[in-house]
Amino acid sequence: MSALFTIILPVFLVVGFGYIVAWRGLFTPAAVDGLMKFAQSFAVPTLLFSSMANLDLQTEFRFILLIPFYAGAFASYFIGWAGARFWLKRPPMDCVAIGFVCLFSNSLLLGIPITERAYGADALAGNWAIIAIHSPLLYTFGITVMEFTRARGSDLSIGAVALRAVVGVFRTPMVVGIILGISMNVLMQAGLVMPEGFWAAVDMVAGAALPAALFGLGGVLLRYRPEGDMTAIAMCCACSLLIHPGVAFAIGGLSGLDTAGMRSAVMTAAMAPGVNAYLFADLYGSARRVAASSVLVATALSIFSIWLWLAILP
Repeated sequence: MSALFTIILPVFLVVGFGYIVAWRGLFTPAAVDGLMKFAQSFAVPTLLFSSMANLDLQTEFRFILLIPFYAGAFASYFIGWAGARFWLKRPPMDCVAIGFVCLFSNSLLLGIPITERAYGADALAGNWAIIAIHSPLLYTFGITVMEFTRARGSDLSIGAVALRAVVGVFRTPMVVGIILGISMNVLMQAGLVMPEGFWAAVDMVAGAALPAALFGLGGVLLRYRPEGDMTAIAMCCACSLLIHPGVAFAIGGLSGLDTAGMRSAVMTAAMAPGVNAYLFADLYGSARRVAASSVLVATALSIFSIWLWLAILP
């Protein structure tokens, strides 16, 4: 019970605070959009830049850590896609969008603060290793599948579709932050020394990322009211909160993943779908109601599912 109040609740209180002030009209929709623009386009990429620049790339990029998380992610995607296609009989592009909701966990805005509060700042190295390829890999996969689905029957070549996917990924601010951070890491390993003032400025912006993003997330969630499609929403929630971390936990156990790695893999997998899952659906105009409602419902339910996984993990 103490984990609920000391680890999980503080994070969701910040989200709830943003939700309440937006609901009461004390924080306008324009203000929410401005805050999220700052957080997602500048502060969070800066946080990713700082984390990637200081990550021990040789030590932390371990397949034994990455495989459980991403095996769970893609298992969740294919279950969501197949459920939408063969059970719910949704159109092909809707199936890809629903699968992406099941695939894309909120690894940063929820995964980082929850893991840090549960296990300490030193436990985040595995999280950052997962996050380093999270957006580039999953966006590339999602955009590529969607572009091929959308191009079916058209005259577009495979090269043109692939180019669309690559351009879409590299225009994402978080991906830019990751790439720049890894580049800085390599340069620092080669002997580059940046002045202390540079890192002080980076830390100031990065320090605002999670509080601003969590507060803004509350305001954004106000817009995502569940309306219909409850079967699809329930399926997305089950895939995100149970199947993804469940597969990660099982494979991690079978492969002998160490305790620190297990915590990072499972806790990151156990997070609800991020707002980016809705943005992906909105970008293609597919399954937007399912995506929006799943983000809201799964975020609320994750208070209890995270509590469950914290109890299961060593």
